[in-house]
Amino acid sequence: MTTEKNKALVRRYYDDLWNRWELALADEIVAEDISFRGSLGVTLRGRDGFKRYVETVRSAFPDFENRIEEMIAEGDRVVVRLTYGGTHRGELFGSAPTGKRVEYTGVAIFRLEEGTILEAWVLGDTLALMRQIGAMPGLAR
Repeated sequence: MTTEKNKALVRRYYDDLWNRWELALADEIVAEDISFRGSLGVTLRGRDGFKRYVETVRSAFPDFENRIEEMIAEGDRVVVRLTYGGTHRGELFGSAPTGKRVEYTGVAIFRLEEGTILEAWVLGDTLALMRQIGAMPGLAR
């Protein structure tokens, strides 16, 4: 696949699978044996585990959105700088729902093969997220 096609696939991953919650799309664009590390620190292997992770995020943030700020592609790799946002409506990190609107940043690195996402490594600023939902007090400045 060309780098432009790889970037388009990653855009679909965020726009349709995550932002529109079209989870069935995972069967098309996520490899059966995906190696995945999510922005909330979860590491897993396999499409079914990935789908459970998506549902976990959805239950905590029903209006979760991923905003692509920048995308770089070379060969079979795509790197994305993101801003995540949503309203905390379900348990997360052992914290009860707060109803607070949160926003935090992250970076994702994808490796694609034959039109599917084979590896995804996502690092989100979970410290900022935890502070926003009250799971961790702010540090003194």
